[in-house]
Amino acid sequence: MSTPNVSELLAEFPGFAPYVRTATLLRPSAGTPGTHDSSVGGPLLWPADEAWPCCREPHMVYVREKLAEAERELWQRIERDVRERRRPGQAYVLTAEEAEAQSRIMDGASSLDMVAWERVRMVPEPVVGEGPPMVPVLQIHAKDVPALDRPAGSDLLQLLWCPQDHAEPDGQRHYWGPVVELRYRASGEVGAVAGAPPVPDDADPVYLPEPCVFEPVEVVDLPEQDELPEELYESAEAWAEERGLEYNRVFGCLPGWKAGGWPSWHLTDFTAIDCRCGARMRLLLTVDSGGDPRLNVGRYGELRVFRCPEDPGHPVRLNIQ
Repeated sequence: MSTPNVSELLAEFPGFAPYVRTATLLRPSAGTPGTHDSSVGGPLLWPADEAWPCCREPHMVYVREKLAEAERELWQRIERDVRERRRPGQAYVLTAEEAEAQSRIMDGASSLDMVAWERVRMVPEPVVGEGPPMVPVLQIHAKDVPALDRPAGSDLLQLLWCPQDHAEPDGQRHYWGPVVELRYRASGEVGAVAGAPPVPDDADPVYLPEPCVFEPVEVVDLPEQDELPEELYESAEAWAEERGLEYNRVFGCLPGWKAGGWPSWHLTDFTAIDCRCGARMRLLLTVDSGGDPRLNVGRYGELRVFRCPEDPGHPVRLNIQ
């Protein structure tokens, strides 16, 4: 029996009609893209007379704090006591008092270096001067991804980011990751093209994409359970299971580098992404980890960029899943 496709699902369940979205799976693969190509990590069609964007948001940096002698001795005593009372096959168990003491010593730090006996925490560091230049991540021409939502008069979308972590940058509550900037252009009006972009002095390698070209394919994308009527989702899920499939990530919220479509909520509960104007935002782009671009966002997750459907001039919202 052939694998059912989405058109069969839609024919079986007409209630999906209002939820159908066109998406484009970008499918990046290693290559040598040029300035006029759609790409991940390739050169951008950037006007020579336009300043290159720099990041002005505080970066997260590691700070080390030496433990006081009494703190080190207490931590070592707790470790020794736990080892002494532990029996073969038993787990490493702290008493409530020991756990409270270790928590007090850590004081919110992310880790403890037990060689140097230093707490290690990440703190925001203000930008000095102009700030580090942003890094080209994505360039999409309308001729390659015609279904991508873009302002009238533009046929080119460019995405750049700061290759450092940021904690809740301006307008991005509950977000930890690179700061993103989008540029829309009319490619025919660019004129003289800038040379190689400036390179930041300090960058996290996981945020520096390897150059890739696209093999785009347009698909129908459907939402996952959280954004569907319960009865419709359960019926579709049962229909898919009868055919040896899972609804999620086969018909709903297709994974990978994607333009448009629906976001998945496979790690957290559903979160409504709303614009400052009150409109429910729509998924614009999904940046994936791994593969030929060799990126790693959110511990091999997905960075999603949401756009206001009412006014593309409103700031985008970012989310990592």
